[in-house]
Amino acid sequence: METKQILETIQMISEEKLDIRTITMGISLFDCIDSDGVKARQKIYDKLTTSAKDLVKVADRIESEYGIPIVNKRISVTPISMIAAACHDDNYVAYAQTMEKAAETLGVDLIGGFSALVQKGYQSGDRKLITSMPEALSETQRVCGSVNVGSTRAGINMDAVKQMGQVVKDLSEIDPVSCMSLVVFANAVEDNPFMAGAFHGVGEADKVINVGISGPGVVKRALEQVKGESIDTVSETIKKTAFKVTRMGQFVGNVAAKALNVPFGIVDLSLAPTPSQGDSVAEILEEIGLESVGAPGTTAALALLNDAVKKGGVMACEHVGGLSGAFIPVSEDSGMIKAVEHGNLNLEKLEAMTAVCSVGLDMVAVPGDTPAETISGMIADEAAIGVINNKTTAVRVIPAKGKQVGEQIDFGGIFGYAPVMPVNTNSPAKFVQRGGRIPAPIHSFKN
Repeated sequence: METKQILETIQMISEEKLDIRTITMGISLFDCIDSDGVKARQKIYDKLTTSAKDLVKVADRIESEYGIPIVNKRISVTPISMIAAACHDDNYVAYAQTMEKAAETLGVDLIGGFSALVQKGYQSGDRKLITSMPEALSETQRVCGSVNVGSTRAGINMDAVKQMGQVVKDLSEIDPVSCMSLVVFANAVEDNPFMAGAFHGVGEADKVINVGISGPGVVKRALEQVKGESIDTVSETIKKTAFKVTRMGQFVGNVAAKALNVPFGIVDLSLAPTPSQGDSVAEILEEIGLESVGAPGTTAALALLNDAVKKGGVMACEHVGGLSGAFIPVSEDSGMIKAVEHGNLNLEKLEAMTAVCSVGLDMVAVPGDTPAETISGMIADEAAIGVINNKTTAVRVIPAKGKQVGEQIDFGGIFGYAPVMPVNTNSPAKFVQRGGRIPAPIHSFKN
């Protein structure tokens, strides 16, 4: 690297909050399948603690040696519904507890893969896992779960949509904060390093290292240098900045993969915000020219940002994947929180923004008395956006037990807090109760 580029990178880290948000090791558990659940769980624990024994140590060494902050060390595993299906257990809470124990032993922050893929229907393991979710996620600290209820090729499984609305509601009754460990997807991707949706896809290698990077502050600072210039200049500036950020992610991924003797998978270039001032996607949109996120033009500005980030990232790295783009979680972004608190951003505008963002309705708090059918309706709407537009969408919604609109629910750390947002009170219950499957759109038929 040229001296100038080195100095630029140092400035990005020290002044603009650039970091490696996560190094995630994906681990296949197919060789842990056993008809005896006790034996299967022991195999899982042994494989995880053997495969990832040096993950935290290597990440810490890279952080120390190169001065690049690595915020989280994580593991993703093959969806547990597939692994546990061979056993005769009635529920899979013990599998979540095994994942928790392994994560604690290894010292990783989070472990994902308490997951099921039911976009076209259920197998026996899917039903047991989904039923186990409220207990499993409320009794663990590091375990994350996800369910894929739709895809462009399969349509939307409305039976699963209905069930997941109830699961979210049941989990919130036990502990609303645990809802941040559960995400409901359409078009889930197999190489996502970001929680709560990470799982190790069936088409992945036995073990792989994926890197998720973030730098909203870097993009905002770059845009401050082109105030008043044309949208073309804005796009080009974002692309150039994303290129530099992705280069750092690829470098860290390659170093980690070599040290761990594990293949390097992908860099996920996602502008994932934190509650810290100056680390906000909303502030980028406002720097582009909006008085506040939520104003007319917000969706267009977000589309510009998302596209430019992907273009810059793809040019910088051989393998870009995951959810790459801009995240718009409410609780984790100081600018989004401010917009909600000032009445400038509502759920309907957020939903429109999810048509062009990286994921979907993320870390959104709603009143604790929101019915399960309403949550299912929100899931169905997001799944429809994803299925029709052939993109990943998701819902991570938190019914804030005992709280009403205008109050707050606190998640702590990088997860921040969320103002409780109003929800349309007209009921979708009769629609949700129909069940069945929304057919795949006509453009899904490409063979």
